[in-house]
Amino acid sequence: MKKIDAIIRPHLLEPVKDALQTLGVQGMTISEVRGFGRQKGHTEVYRGSEYKVEFVPKIKLEVVVDDDVAEDAVAAISKAARTGKFGDGKIFVVPVEEAVRIRTGEHGVNAV
Repeated sequence: MKKIDAIIRPHLLEPVKDALQTLGVQGMTISEVRGFGRQKGHTEVYRGSEYKVEFVPKIKLEVVVDDDVAEDAVAAISKAARTGKFGDGKIFVVPVEEAVRIRTGEHGVNAV
């Protein structure tokens, strides 16, 4: 199994969710996060005053998938979340040793 963490633009959550559901991904966790990468934030103007926004709002999407689906899931997220501009986000893929469904005690892929 693989855990895919994707940091994406908030307005692209629905297209990414739809792309993953098309692949058969059933569960996901999202969190509203803030951060910055190479762009180091941006400058905005509010009521005539300019100020720097260092931590840009993003969505962190977490899914755990079978190894066979991981590459397709990464491609689907990348395609749905890409605008071609700075700040599109990142995708991280890490191995998952074990998963356990608390309610039933199922292990492995069946628990996902």
